[in-house]
Amino acid sequence: MTGNGDIADHSLVYDVVVVGGGNAALCAAIAARRAGASVIVLEAASKFYRGGNTRHTRNMRCAHDAATATLSGPYTEDEFWDDLLRVTEGQTNEQLARMMIRESKEMLTWIVEQGVRFQPSLGGTLSLGRTNSFFLGGGRAMLNALYLTAERLGVEVHYESEVVALDIDQARFCAAIVRRGDRRIRIRGKALVAAAGGFESNIDKLVEGWGEIARNFLIRGTPNNRGTVLDLLLGAGVDSIGDPTQCHAVAIDARAPKYDGGIITRLDCIVFGIVVNNKAERFYDEGEDVWPKRYAIWGRLVAAQPGQIAYIIFDSKSADLFMPSLYPAVAAASIGELAGQLGLDPDRLSATVAQFNAAVRDGTFNPDILDDCHTEGLTPTKSHWARRIDTGPYYAYPVRPGITFTYLGVRVDHEARMMMKGGGPADNMYAAGEMMAGNVLGRGYAAGIGMTIGSVFGRIAGRGAARHAA
Repeated sequence: MTGNGDIADHSLVYDVVVVGGGNAALCAAIAARRAGASVIVLEAASKFYRGGNTRHTRNMRCAHDAATATLSGPYTEDEFWDDLLRVTEGQTNEQLARMMIRESKEMLTWIVEQGVRFQPSLGGTLSLGRTNSFFLGGGRAMLNALYLTAERLGVEVHYESEVVALDIDQARFCAAIVRRGDRRIRIRGKALVAAAGGFESNIDKLVEGWGEIARNFLIRGTPNNRGTVLDLLLGAGVDSIGDPTQCHAVAIDARAPKYDGGIITRLDCIVFGIVVNNKAERFYDEGEDVWPKRYAIWGRLVAAQPGQIAYIIFDSKSADLFMPSLYPAVAAASIGELAGQLGLDPDRLSATVAQFNAAVRDGTFNPDILDDCHTEGLTPTKSHWARRIDTGPYYAYPVRPGITFTYLGVRVDHEARMMMKGGGPADNMYAAGEMMAGNVLGRGYAAGIGMTIGSVFGRIAGRGAARHAA
């Protein structure tokens, strides 16, 4: 290496420089290496914490034409598109979304070829046995398999290598400036794949969009996704897409840590009870749709409540119908006692529960489908799975908004190439994963789509970068 001011030049020029260390980055690195390119992966985290939010994932949604050993039935491209259209309410790039769905069919085979293994899907409130493939061992095992394959193929992986600057000349990537400890190193490359996540762990940046209420948010995933690379790209003239307040936001246990709580802090029991704010008032239909199509709206709903906190209330009939949080539920012999433990007004909570119970219309309860148990004459209604909360002991979970990843990102074309503000494509810059998810997810979410975006666009970006470097 030779010095250049206080920045040392790495002696090699790589065909493809991949920034990030999660699913999208590894799929890009493997695809580029299999296409014959020399590849370096720059991961800001340590080896133990590598992989960004992929560490906390469980499954991936892919279209498929028939049942498999780990999927209970077909999930057509049209059905996938209908599900995506419903949750985004039309705020998606149809061309890119349909391409992603079409390409997702190959991922079930391709990802296995990279060493990833699947297990039979889970049941219960997840209702994903037909649509989503679950990773054997979860996201960390999936990551370990991808890293092992990448390293065996000859991909260089550098940990604790934070990209702090990008050398971009008129839509052309030249080099990344990496901080390693007290040193700064210039890593040169013929093409760039940016897969460094969103800005969800940058609280000050969340406040810019959400206001001061964002300081009450919890971050489900990595503390490393601070949006640095995204800011560098946008500052260099790359076009943006998405709303800074749109994100994957779920209701998680309010006792979770500020960062990195992961999947074990998520709560899937909302459909089996009622949710009240700190005034002991309900504020949304808990039974609107099956859980995988609605769980990601609840973070935003709780964010709109006073103090950005809410409470899931249910009774012993529902206590065994879902996977619990890492933290035990608050339990009491009566609704009034439960309110006292939660810091709520006992009379108000008792009245809310009584009003709900009086509005319940009995039906055939079925947690796996949109059943006919509902309320009448109640605002907001509960459309499905409405059962009286009348059998002690009574339980509650306190919840806060849990932000997984943000949707504001860089605009890309069908080759995953970044688009510049002037309207044309970048010369040699590609993006994959969370930092371009807003092209597909203008709003809303359905379980497993984040991993689909990362895998599909990661492979496309890696192949495109390798072609450019050839």
